Parts: sequence; structure tokens; C-alpha cells
Amino acid sequence: MIIIGQTLVSEELLEEQFVCDLNACKGACCIEGESGAPLDQDELLKLEDSLEAARPYMRPEGIAVIDAEGPYTVDDDGDFVTSLVGKHGECAFVTFDEKGIAKCSLEQAYNDGRTSWKKPISCHLYPIRLAQLKEYVAVNYHRWQVCEPACACGKSLKVPVYKFLKEPLIRRFGVAWYSELEEVAVAWKPMD
Repeated sequence: MIIIGQTLVSEELLEEQFVCDLNACKGACCIEGESGAPLDQDELLKLEDSLEAARPYMRPEGIAVIDAEGPYTVDDDGDFVTSLVGKHGECAFVTFDEKGIAKCSLEQAYNDGRTSWKKPISCHLYPIRLAQLKEYVAVNYHRWQVCEPACACGKSLKVPVYKFLKEPLIRRFGVAWYSELEEVAVAWKPMD
């Protein structure tokens, strides 16, 4: 682990390579899994405030869930997560483009200037997952079979995880933190 400020960063962010290949995976991370996207406590109000902006982009199934159950719920681990269509279905905020690729209605509203909040940081950071420890935030690389095309694409393009996720890492931790991570990456020499 690498210590940067109050974070413990997994070396895998420097060693592993990753670039989303939506044509191959079709955005499976938005439609598969056991619960919705993890939400930080401070994101709950942001999500509620972004609902009306996202609604025109949402599918009827997602709107029905939001209207009946609200935009988020608590999962089996006691964490706040986005609501799902069905018990283990897609995120209520997912929509599909003409190629059948899952898109985020929250992000579409943001991109069109209808809201100032892009989407949950857990979605923006994926495949990085954060875990709050006693004194630190663990910044870990998460492996999931649905992302195998992204791993292959990242290897072919030689893009490490931390570079692919520069924007969300800066969004979450700031420019100075990311600059320090880049400095570490330049000096990093994995053990053989």
C-alpha cells in the first residue's frame, strides 16, 4: 500500500491496466450485481436534488421504482445504494443508447447542463472501490468478470488504472493528491 495523505492506495492502481470498452461490455457494471451503486452519506441529498433533471432521460421502469421506493435504499450490508429495477436488476437510473449500451441518466442530465452533480462517485471511480478505515480511506482496485474487456483494452493501450480514472480521482481527492500519486507512479518499480 502507498500512503498519500489520509489514503492507503493499492499498488494495483499503478500496476494494472484498464480502459472501459463499452462496445464489448455494454455497461454491464450498471446492470449486474447484487445491489445498487454505493452512495456516500453526503450524496443522498445531491441525488434527490438531481432527480427531476434526470427524469427525462430515465426509462419508465426506473421512474416507477423511484416513485414507489425513492432514489436510494439500504443494502444487506447496511450501506446506502441506488435503487434497482427488480431485486438484482439494473440501477434505476440506467438507460440504454441505440447500441444497447447502458448509460446513466444522472450523467446525461449533467452533460446537458441540467444539474451540477455528475453521478455517484462510486460509479465514476469504478473499478476503484473506496473503504473507510479507522484513520484512512483505502483506495483499492476491484476485479469483476464483466470488466475483462476493459482489462484487455487497457493492456493493449498500456493505460494504468490511475491514469484512466484521473478525472474521478481528482474529483474525490483533489489535484494535489493526484499529483502526488503521479509522482509515486513515476518512481514506482514493481518487485520482480
